[in-house]
Amino acid sequence: MQLQQVLMLSRHNLRAPLANNGSVLEQSTKKSWPQWDVAGGELTTKGGVLEVYMGNYTRQWLAQQGLVQNGTCPDSSNIFVYANSLQRTVATAQYFITGAFPGCDIAVTHQDAMGTMDPIFNPVVTDGSDEFNKKALAAMTAANEKLALKPAFQHLEKIVDYKSAPACNGKKQCDLSSGDNTFSADNGKEPNVSGPLKIGNSLVDAFTLQYYEGFPADQVAWGQIKTPEQWKELASIKNGYQDALFASPEVAREVAAPLVDYIRSQLVDQDKANAPKVTLMVGHDSNIASLLSALQVKPYELPGNDEKTPIGGQVVFERWHDVKNNKDLLKIEYVYQTADQLRDADVLSLKNPPKRVTLQLAGCETDANGYCSWDQFTGALNGALQGTPLQPAVAPAPAEQPAPAAAAPAADDAKQKADQAAADKAAADKAAADKAAAQKAADAKAAEEKVKADKAAAQKAADEKAKAEKATAQKAADDKAKADAAAAQKAQADATPAKPEEPAKAATNN
Repeated sequence: MQLQQVLMLSRHNLRAPLANNGSVLEQSTKKSWPQWDVAGGELTTKGGVLEVYMGNYTRQWLAQQGLVQNGTCPDSSNIFVYANSLQRTVATAQYFITGAFPGCDIAVTHQDAMGTMDPIFNPVVTDGSDEFNKKALAAMTAANEKLALKPAFQHLEKIVDYKSAPACNGKKQCDLSSGDNTFSADNGKEPNVSGPLKIGNSLVDAFTLQYYEGFPADQVAWGQIKTPEQWKELASIKNGYQDALFASPEVAREVAAPLVDYIRSQLVDQDKANAPKVTLMVGHDSNIASLLSALQVKPYELPGNDEKTPIGGQVVFERWHDVKNNKDLLKIEYVYQTADQLRDADVLSLKNPPKRVTLQLAGCETDANGYCSWDQFTGALNGALQGTPLQPAVAPAPAEQPAPAAAAPAADDAKQKADQAAADKAAADKAAADKAAAQKAADAKAAEEKVKADKAAAQKAADEKAKAEKATAQKAADDKAKADAAAAQKAQADATPAKPEEPAKAATNN
């Protein structure tokens, strides 16, 4: 079995909590929160170190499989790195390159507008129809009802002393365990929720990041999470938030479509001989959650980490070639660090690796070694795009309306007007949906073309830099040779003894 191509979709590494002072964290407790060295949402220094370790391990693993060589920089055409245009994602990609390919000129491709979401990584709704909105809200509500999070919320209330929090000022009844959640799936925005689920997610996220960053035990949730069982219970809130918002099939297929389409373009549409051997994409937990749901990945467990999409974890798509049977196979693995590896900043290597868990697609049955048919994987990608703007379903032709009778009664006339109004509204809704679909497809295509252009520009810059460095080195060598020759000539002249002068003849007196 021969590894031929790898695409890694990574979540960014360790960041400060997204919620800052004055936000949901400050409103949810009177207790003081520990201070971070970076702004909310930015990659921390430790997050950079952890990603260097992950990059170094990945390089060792790729070399072990024969996809890269140790001790040399890979050809830039064989490595492609693409990150969402936020600080924490671009910085994660940069640190990964430092660990995997130190000293090598490998660029991180991202859109120019830093601080804004790249369309490929932006999990937003683009279907503005009432029909989709109703389906999405029903799916999110149903997912939430299955969560059974009351014990976890009661534990969380005690940790933060929620009843004494600013958010509860003036309220007779104020708790997280019985409050209502309100979901939204607005066109042009990410799926969202207001209520205990959002508050709980922010709080548990902050505690988890404190633990990973290495805060003293008495500062992590003020020392009130004491056992692995308590951590697991609280993590169910964060996982539930992700499942409810991004993992229902209806929502996942909608918001992950640009990402699925891009991965398909990298792994399926490109000629194997010309495609990069190694691709790293750096995004967010919402990207991974929606992608795995859209592809119908079967439920999985990640031993040693309670999060479904851990910090710095990678979903790795591997193309293997079965030489004996001359066919391509797929293997998908979740590569991640355990909670203790993250907190302890373990140096990763082939001898001390991160965890690897094989994932399975519903439509791509795996063998005993975790491989499934590449053709079935292609079918799963196509299936995830079916009915989305990037692979729109063919709309049936409208049925012909019978001509109204000349002497139709008033009731029939009113019905015809109502039917026409309904038809006009349906046509308007479809036109709006088609417009949104076209815009989404155009944005995705523009982003892909920019990625290709940036890659070409980076290659050109690298070639020009190499050419300039070669010319500079040659000139320096020529100048040194001339200087050495001149010095040698001078040294030889200095070493040759001067010929003694003949004594002057005595003057003759007349």
